[in-house]
Amino acid sequence: MPLANGLLTPEQLRCAEQRYPLDLAFCFECSLVQITETVPPEKLFREYLYFSSFSDTLLHHAEDLVTRLIDSRRLNSDHLVMELASNDGYLLQYYHKQRIPVLGVEPARNIAEVARKCGVPTVSEFFGEDLANAIVGQYGGADVIHANNVLAHVADLNGFVKGIAVLLKPQGIAVVEVPYVKDLIDHVEFDTIYHEHLCYFSLTALTALFKRNGLQVQDVERMPIHGGSLRLFIGWTSSQKSTEAVAELHRQENDWGVDQLAFYADFAKRVQNVKVSLVDLLFHLRRQHKRVAAYGAAAKGTTLLNYFQIGREMIDFVVDRSTHKQGLYTPGTHLPIFAPEKLLELLPDYVLLLTWNFADEILEQQARYREQGGHFIIPIPELRVV
Repeated sequence: MPLANGLLTPEQLRCAEQRYPLDLAFCFECSLVQITETVPPEKLFREYLYFSSFSDTLLHHAEDLVTRLIDSRRLNSDHLVMELASNDGYLLQYYHKQRIPVLGVEPARNIAEVARKCGVPTVSEFFGEDLANAIVGQYGGADVIHANNVLAHVADLNGFVKGIAVLLKPQGIAVVEVPYVKDLIDHVEFDTIYHEHLCYFSLTALTALFKRNGLQVQDVERMPIHGGSLRLFIGWTSSQKSTEAVAELHRQENDWGVDQLAFYADFAKRVQNVKVSLVDLLFHLRRQHKRVAAYGAAAKGTTLLNYFQIGREMIDFVVDRSTHKQGLYTPGTHLPIFAPEKLLELLPDYVLLLTWNFADEILEQQARYREQGGHFIIPIPELRVV
């Protein structure tokens, strides 16, 4: 497979794309679901095209969490809040507006620069134990640490968690969000599997990871965002006991067999069923001379289009809200990427929604296109046309 965020310039279309194996594996020892190929992080993340602030859903999600933590933790100008993989400051900006000191860590230099221009101080390095020690020496420890959708990207998980332990004050809290492997399997969310996502987590696997490094999961919440996620509240083992919610989710995972291959065994077959249904629909529409576009030049779209072998013979173009992606081409399939206004300009009959995890937001934004007769094809968790 090509790299999921390896969007191409017109000049790069003439060159061969690098491709890497994409195999999913299950570990009988620790129950971790993971891919088998690690692409060097310098290649994946030093220059990055995903800017969180282009999603209204993510902004509202971040603001709600910040408001909650400011209130529950009684945060003020005497506290320090950090985010690991802070992107363009989409979350830390809400603390900054309340005059609470913040510090971001974001390895993508281009994105870190955008955050700094928005007033969010950002260290542009890969996070680990060594960097954590350097940060503590310069800024002191953190009262709150955010790590949203970053653990899956990390090859050295223990080094990353050790870094959190170095940064976290004795009564501090780390708030960690990860896509939940049960939702991935239940809803056939195969398109979230790509080279940036090395691991796919259960609470069972995460509890062992944090415990190994002197930390504990004190509370857990399940959330619908990104197709189903866990929000973990992490603290020092001695600071407080875990809630009943943690115990209950552990019981549920034990009941559905988190540590047994049987739960995962038919996943590939179910993905194939989704492929057959979607490709048949697209061929049917083409035979009827319907025009089809796609919405979302996202990483998950790269997986779906390439694995299903859907290219220009079925899709005319892609639109995306991010100005950083417009004018480029999709990896592997080489579909041109335009601004969403292209839908109203050309009025394709159908739009394949590749960013199905933001379906509500996008369907609302595209109300005018739909009023003029346009339809969206939502492929996951089940194929439907709206």
